[in-house]
Amino acid sequence: MSTFLLEIVTPDHLAYSGEVESLTVRGVEGDLGILPGHIPMVTPLQVAPLIIKTGKKTSQIAVNGGFVEIRKDKVVVLAESAETAEEIDLQRAEAAKERAERRLAVSGKQDEVDFRRAELALQKAINRITVFGGKK
Repeated sequence: MSTFLLEIVTPDHLAYSGEVESLTVRGVEGDLGILPGHIPMVTPLQVAPLIIKTGKKTSQIAVNGGFVEIRKDKVVVLAESAETAEEIDLQRAEAAKERAERRLAVSGKQDEVDFRRAELALQKAINRITVFGGKK
């Protein structure tokens, strides 16, 4: 099966670089499956796992926003942060989820900016927990 080069880059490191058979990302319009030969495009990403398939192996990386740029023979994900299941501290992610849920529960006492921050923190925590739970 044919492959393409995938690079996942964050502001502080190269999180992933390798040949893959397919990639699934969640863009602003929904899930996007990328195979070799995909049309070139750029789209913003939502907070969601990236699903990478190489051979019979499927892996996930927790990405917290950014962009995906699809080129002829290469896909570059520019992410705010990216973590593999092995890099995720589950207790820390669960604690962050609980804090965000508490902040959202008192949403009537906060302004819109605080509410949005809590909502985003909750999405990021759930994303990390999901990727950790998918580790084989």
